[in-house]
Amino acid sequence: MRRKVTVVGSGNVGASTALRIAGLELADVVMTDILEGIPQGKGLDILQAGPIVGSDARVVGTNDYKDTANSDLVVVTAGFPRQPGMSRDDLLMKNYEVIKATTEKIVANSPNCILIMVTNPLDAMCQVALRVSKFPKQRVIGMAGVLDSARFRTFIAAELNVSVENVQAFVLGGHGDEMVPLVRFSNVAGIPLTDLLDAATIDRLVQRTRGGGGEIVKYLKTGSAFYAPAAAVTEMVEAILKDKKKILPCAAYLEGEYGINGLYVGVPCKLGAAGIEKVYDVKLTAE
Repeated sequence: MRRKVTVVGSGNVGASTALRIAGLELADVVMTDILEGIPQGKGLDILQAGPIVGSDARVVGTNDYKDTANSDLVVVTAGFPRQPGMSRDDLLMKNYEVIKATTEKIVANSPNCILIMVTNPLDAMCQVALRVSKFPKQRVIGMAGVLDSARFRTFIAAELNVSVENVQAFVLGGHGDEMVPLVRFSNVAGIPLTDLLDAATIDRLVQRTRGGGGEIVKYLKTGSAFYAPAAAVTEMVEAILKDKKKILPCAAYLEGEYGINGLYVGVPCKLGAAGIEKVYDVKLTAE
């Protein structure tokens, strides 16, 4: 029996995620949205790409949560996007009601699913989903660190004119201005980043990573990033569905790790069939 993934929200992030999951034939995909016709149209469009990309994944769009029943995994992208001048925190109250109602419907139809949250402000929306769903913490995960780390890796690779595949970098902490790119754990083909770039250049790349989402919002003016977020969430979906035990930076509910209790924070996690199977407590310096 094929796996089933529901993507809540058929905007740019949701549709791009559905396209990638179906294209990689990871699962059958259901896209749901409150807007009538949009998920149905986009779902049909993605389905018709199947013969070209060689995917037999079934894709359907719907406005009825009954069609999402018994999903293995649910990706939540619904909510209001950032506009220029807005911080992620400005979205808090706007998206709280959206996520609360969405989570209630997901739980009613797929009580055994794993939830991946994408909606901003990410850490707070994870907290809402955890409380409303009453799922174990392993099954409510936030997508942030994979995206932030990809941005950092992109900027490092461009600065050094090397393949992005050679760059390893970790970004932990919150999904916002307080994120922490871990320079000490970043390397290029095993060579420490500090051996390749001076402190001023590294600091510039760190600051650009912190403002990576805002930089895109400024250009787009009426929306926020979607291709890279979709790629990031798809990497997490693949790790879980294939039980890869892949270590990725994710927003996880901490109970003592890093001296933090009862909050979602971006940390290195092992992702497998059970969701977050281990949180790695990395030894950090005071800096």
